[in-house]
Amino acid sequence: MSYRIGIDVGGTNTDAIVLDAERNVLASVKTPTQAQSGNGVARAIDLVLEASGVPSAEVRSAMLGTTHCTNAIVERKGLGKVGVLRLGGPATSAVPPFEGWPADLQAAVEGPSYIIAGGNEFDGREISALDEAAIRAAATEMRGKVDAVAIVGVFSPVATEHEHRAADIVAEIIDVPISKSVEIGSIGLLERENATILNAALIRTLGDMAAGFERSLAEHGIEADIYFGQNDGTLMRLAFALKYPVFTIGCGPTNSIRGAAHLSGVSDALVVDIGGTTTDIGVLVDGFPRQSAHAAEIGGIRTNFRMPDVLSIGLGGGTIVRGQGANGTGADEPMKLGPDSVGYRIASEALVFGGSTVTATDIAVAAGRLEIADGQHPELPAGVASAADQAIREIIEEAIDQMKPSAAPVPIVLVGGGAAISPTTLAGVSDVIRTEHSSAANAVGAALGDVAGQAERVFSLREMTRQEAVALVRDDAIARAVEAGADPASVEVLSLEELPVAYMEDTVIVRARAAGRLA
Repeated sequence: MSYRIGIDVGGTNTDAIVLDAERNVLASVKTPTQAQSGNGVARAIDLVLEASGVPSAEVRSAMLGTTHCTNAIVERKGLGKVGVLRLGGPATSAVPPFEGWPADLQAAVEGPSYIIAGGNEFDGREISALDEAAIRAAATEMRGKVDAVAIVGVFSPVATEHEHRAADIVAEIIDVPISKSVEIGSIGLLERENATILNAALIRTLGDMAAGFERSLAEHGIEADIYFGQNDGTLMRLAFALKYPVFTIGCGPTNSIRGAAHLSGVSDALVVDIGGTTTDIGVLVDGFPRQSAHAAEIGGIRTNFRMPDVLSIGLGGGTIVRGQGANGTGADEPMKLGPDSVGYRIASEALVFGGSTVTATDIAVAAGRLEIADGQHPELPAGVASAADQAIREIIEEAIDQMKPSAAPVPIVLVGGGAAISPTTLAGVSDVIRTEHSSAANAVGAALGDVAGQAERVFSLREMTRQEAVALVRDDAIARAVEAGADPASVEVLSLEELPVAYMEDTVIVRARAAGRLA
């Protein structure tokens, strides 16, 4: 018998589950995230193996969903220095790389940058010939100064040759990871450039996290294939993740959405994932998270790589309650929740655990929706429990209303360790679904095992037929799914889109998504 371990590292809790070969959940555990996240992962592995009774030698796959890359960008820590080659001179010199970045993030990431002759027009014609000598000179200058290189060509999604050739030249001269924008983002030069720079900066970040995860598994006698969660609700093998770490950004909410679909058996609904610090609301469509159609802003910069359509609000089990005398506020002050949270310190700071801070968890206990073994009943100022409970209801209902596809009532699947803070009836909701192991839905989603690849290209239909363009992108999506770790025999194309490009005659964007079982 072979088993899988799924682990999701959040800001407050680390969740772990064990799945059997039929993808049944054998055990789930939740343990506080620690300042050194590797320690929390090791603790979670100990607890879930003990709870499931599964021998460590029979674990064949280990899946990790983590906010590590997101946190590195937000906190400006652990990022690599990135050298940038923009292939678009002299046409794009008015706006240099890193333009508009927050100063602290730019200081953490920025290496030498160069605007070099090359790039293409929207129809694939060259702006100018690729200056290979300038690329060689730039790569030589960057040696020893950067941890990775980002290569960005003007309209490279239309014509990829310049980026690939530039990457080959750089690889001959400098031995660092190379990120090519055509593999990261869509049309839109600056947003695609930003996403590619972030990807390059995160390669070392995710590498350090992966090394710690490997050590934790080895210390437990687990010899398993390692996979990371992607932000489309699927998995990618370790080698693929180290090449495209930016695709782990946003994987926490999508893991929860996939886990909610698996546990509830529902394929179309809203998923409300209440953690210790935030609540994430996503849309479940045919069993997968709906992707956002808008440019994503990460760490203060605009990017255009794929991201899930998720609304995040500052409400969780550890959210601090203020007003009407709570937490030292005046009795006449209005009720206010968060957005700050006690986070992973909830087990020592919340009233129910003997602490002195009123949290949303204390409100749930006072309202009778949650019982905590060996917990203390919170002593609250008069009126605080009802006022805070009403404030929680209003925040959740307003957020659900923003994400609903129509005014009609919708079912929601309620998951996450902080789910008990939500009332069981909500305006605009037809059914509130709770399932066993719902508090670890994120870890379930991380372990489910579908592996996907996505591809997107821009084509001029003056140079090829529509059928040829679609076939190229379809084959590229299948190849990327296999590279990410899917069994080639099981890969299927799940979606195929063809969209006209505004103001560009006979030009289309073709997108494809393929997925299959673990190889």
